[in-house]
Amino acid sequence: MQQYNGQLMTGCPMWHQDGWRGRWFPADSRPEQSLMHYSRVFNTVEGNTSFYQLPSAASIERWRQAVPEHFRFCFKFHQSISHHNMLMGVEQLCQDFLDRFEPLQDKIGCFMLQLSASFSPEHLPRLAAFLTRLPGRYRYGVEVRHPAFFAKGEHERRFNRLLMDHGVNRVIMDTRPLFAAAGSDGLLGEVKQKKPRLPVNVIATGDTPVVRFVGHPQLPANRPFYQSWQQKIDQWIEQGKTPYLFFHMPDNEQAPWLAEQCLEDWPGCPPFRISLPSQAAQSSLF
Repeated sequence: MQQYNGQLMTGCPMWHQDGWRGRWFPADSRPEQSLMHYSRVFNTVEGNTSFYQLPSAASIERWRQAVPEHFRFCFKFHQSISHHNMLMGVEQLCQDFLDRFEPLQDKIGCFMLQLSASFSPEHLPRLAAFLTRLPGRYRYGVEVRHPAFFAKGEHERRFNRLLMDHGVNRVIMDTRPLFAAAGSDGLLGEVKQKKPRLPVNVIATGDTPVVRFVGHPQLPANRPFYQSWQQKIDQWIEQGKTPYLFFHMPDNEQAPWLAEQCLEDWPGCPPFRISLPSQAAQSSLF
């Protein structure tokens, strides 16, 4: 298992967007070069594609070669494990999943288990059994969406205690800025329908807390929402934890610029900084 000594890991939910070519990536860059360019700016990424399809061994080898030593991937467990079977009878599926990513072992930040809104407190014994079987060479995060896990009370305490007992991180999704945006038409409305509107329970149950920040489409409007995260993440780093902070936007082509704004606004920001085109250079994109 990797050792951490308190640092900030920052990234986006993907490493390729067509709109980044010529504005962030070189104009002549090819899609297969996107991860290389991305990893020279960010030091982690959400691997959402693994939720839908297991990548080929050849793809994983290309990814391993494309990123620098310090870079970390955070892949989601496949939906056949988390949603279709709801953690029941998934031993072989889980083994196949982890075996596929074995060549990236030293570049895995954590594997994230995103559970559906139907996964309720009555299913916690399933989660306990699942976590017990996971190999200790990796770190893990669990994201729940059932409202009972967010109401102050016994269900939330049991869930948090289960994660603490296994050293597993509670994945925290902050959709407050998204739902603070007026309107429900077009892309904004589509994203609002997909993302959960749940309380933000701030807790570090492991040593690599994960925050998924879903931003307001107008960049300046995000400031009052991420300022409290800056303070909490500074505290976690002082405690020797390594927080993962992922920036989402309704249009994820904007996500890197949300990250840049947040870090530039961050008093005493950790050493990792990003370097993107100026606002003027990106104006045609937004």
